[in-house]
Amino acid sequence: MPVFAALMLGMFLAALDQTIVSTALPTIVGELGGLEHLSWVVTSYLLATTASTPLYGKLGDMYGRKPVFLVAIVIFLIGSVLSGLSQSMTELIAFRAVQGLGAGGLMVGAQAIIADVVPPRDRGRYMGLIGSVFAVASVAGPLLGGFFVDTLSWRWVFYVNLPVGVIAIAIIVFRLRLHTPATRHKIDYLGATLLTAGVSAIILVTTWGGSEYAWASPTIIGLAIAGVMLVALFIAQESRADEPIIPLNLFRSVVFSVASSLGFLIGLAMFGAITFIPLFLQLVYGVSPTSSGLRMLPLMAGLLSASIISGRTISRIGRYKPFPIAGCAVTACGMFLLSRLEVDTPPWLASVYMLVVGIGIGLTMQVLVLAVQNCAPPKDIGVATSAATFFRSMGGSLGVALFGAVFAARLANELAQFPPAIASRFSGGLSISPDEVHSLPTEAQTDFLHAFVAALQPVFLVGAVLTALAFLLAWGLKEVPLRGSARPPADLEGADAVAGATGADELVTPREGSRAR
Repeated sequence: MPVFAALMLGMFLAALDQTIVSTALPTIVGELGGLEHLSWVVTSYLLATTASTPLYGKLGDMYGRKPVFLVAIVIFLIGSVLSGLSQSMTELIAFRAVQGLGAGGLMVGAQAIIADVVPPRDRGRYMGLIGSVFAVASVAGPLLGGFFVDTLSWRWVFYVNLPVGVIAIAIIVFRLRLHTPATRHKIDYLGATLLTAGVSAIILVTTWGGSEYAWASPTIIGLAIAGVMLVALFIAQESRADEPIIPLNLFRSVVFSVASSLGFLIGLAMFGAITFIPLFLQLVYGVSPTSSGLRMLPLMAGLLSASIISGRTISRIGRYKPFPIAGCAVTACGMFLLSRLEVDTPPWLASVYMLVVGIGIGLTMQVLVLAVQNCAPPKDIGVATSAATFFRSMGGSLGVALFGAVFAARLANELAQFPPAIASRFSGGLSISPDEVHSLPTEAQTDFLHAFVAALQPVFLVGAVLTALAFLLAWGLKEVPLRGSARPPADLEGADAVAGATGADELVTPREGSRAR
């Protein structure tokens, strides 16, 4: 339990820094300046985290999970200290990228270490607790950010990571014992470079498109073409590399392919649509950013309870397929309910809708990682875990862009009937300022809120459609009995063949005949 607590602390650090900074951004800009570069404070962290995720999975398989995880924590803490000491916006952006390089290894490393020490049959209840980390971080981030800005300094948004990280390092160093591979390796530097460059280009397209640059601008088109070409070159490189960053043979596994696709679709719908909930709460109900975080507690409570209950149930029955199916169905229903939100919707009813979405997500997200780990060959546990996380992150990045485009287009149509002076102020999609809205005359404010809600409803409808597609895809997820051993036998090469022939609780290897491993 101390080791598991340390792993959760590591993941909590990475998840927290995705949410805690947003509350402090206005104060940071007020002190450091550089408003035109504000979005890069978030973008640099996202870029570094997403691009480094597959690399950490491969490095963990090659050199051992423990040293790689410790290095990730150290890099993250160094980035945190430097971010807190920043004297300019340029320095902060650069040091946030250093933070992101460490964060990419925290999430993947923790889940891969659990795969090393906990049998799949028992791993469900641990995965459920891991899901709770994201729920707590989503609520704690805005609250802590607001607290530090109001009482201490925005720099403590980064310094708070130090005591948590030091505790995690101490426990991992002195309590965790893992096998470190004693074989020689060859790192695919070219593949790593192509992957990083390709992912960076794609994320910049989704981040800048429609905000910094028009979707049809030469910059966005050029980045999109470069991203596709770099990814194609990466795939070609991986097909001939001796030790690829992401082994292409993983995609021969039905479980891996379906679970990764599901993760991408769920990330697309979840991250894209949920981004708009705090904006709805702040505009329609007139609450502060900190209070909007508290208003999202029902969503987090649903995610937390569903993750824990589903994890424990999976450990008891040894089956996982029913949960993504049910989770996608519940999430689709929740997204549809959110599309029914109106200006006069009672807050308690909005909370019920968010609770439904949270339950659906909690039934799905961590189960997909468990399914992938259960079927991955021993030497590829790390890259399989990181690949599943990578596809979910990419889905989230693309989802924000997709839903942002849908919302901006619909809002522009709604604002066409407004006076040009008002329409030009609120045509920026997610960059709408609640203070500006609430400063409008009462009649104009009411009209704008109705236009805003009318533009927001299609966003959740698209999320419902995408989640419904995930529901159909979930039926194709192969049910492989969960092993009772933490590591599958090395003899079995097929990614879907590593489940034991004797059922969920024991695993019989070809060499041992009837003797259970």
